[in-house]
Amino acid sequence: MKSIFMKSRILTAVGTALLLTVATETFAQSNYFNSSRNWAFNKKEVYFGISGTQFLGDLGGGEGDGRQLSPADMNWQSTRAGFNAGFRYRFAPRFATKTNINVGWVSGADSLSSNEYRNSRNLHFRSMIVELSQQLEFIFWYSENVKSSKKAMGSYFNNSSQAYLFAGFGAFYYNPKAQYQGEWLALRPLGTEGQNISDGPAPYSPISFSVPMGIGFKTTISPFWRIGFEISYHKTFTDYIDDVSGRFYHDFAALEANNPLSLALADRHNANSQWFGPGVRRGNAEDNDAMIFFNVHAIYNLSYKKGPLKAKKGRGMKTKF
Repeated sequence: MKSIFMKSRILTAVGTALLLTVATETFAQSNYFNSSRNWAFNKKEVYFGISGTQFLGDLGGGEGDGRQLSPADMNWQSTRAGFNAGFRYRFAPRFATKTNINVGWVSGADSLSSNEYRNSRNLHFRSMIVELSQQLEFIFWYSENVKSSKKAMGSYFNNSSQAYLFAGFGAFYYNPKAQYQGEWLALRPLGTEGQNISDGPAPYSPISFSVPMGIGFKTTISPFWRIGFEISYHKTFTDYIDDVSGRFYHDFAALEANNPLSLALADRHNANSQWFGPGVRRGNAEDNDAMIFFNVHAIYNLSYKKGPLKAKKGRGMKTKF
């Protein structure tokens, strides 16, 4: 009886040891493949995509003055298209930096505004935007694990989803134009607010700076590819993306003598003439312009080499690229 009891205890001890060994090995594998170390599989990425753009400035928009900080001033009829591309480097589990280029178009038209003053002013513009920026991302949520491949036994790929906030600094080129007698004319050389006259304001530069900021989300769709979505607000340091900032030049005769097109494109009001004339307010010089980009990205993972991740037996599960 004692012998049977001893055998039972030995079998129990051996069984317990085996269970602990299996559990430890399983935990080690799971801990390796589904731990924060998996961010290293997503260090380097390139991306490209398409954009929808919105302009927040003096021309077009909703009610009241142009407001660069108010999405309520967006006019969906003025949505334009663009594209973007860039390189992203993730240097820590929760941080990444990216170099981004945006090429797109923005526009605004007073004829689309419900505000009586803007509608009567009757100005419009469009401009190409070419922006280069450097941005820092904070990944506030992520889910990353090495997922078993359905196509091959014993092979794996990294499955990653991330939500992040970002901000940065950039420089951009712009060139506002307006349509006149069927032709789109560049407005900056015309000096519509008197910039080409000695006592007028200084000409504005076609280059300015921006602070892009926003929120994004991306997720895996295959071992090498991800899809991403971003909403990006771009604060700028110019009020002339739409060629409108302060006041009408105080001498219309001098403006017309300088260039007849300058006056023709400076004052195009179609109602309420008492609101428009030499020296009166033309735009809101106290608020700079802004832009919004709605981006959809296709993302290619450069850190993930060709071929599946192979699980090898050994101490902990090692991953071979």
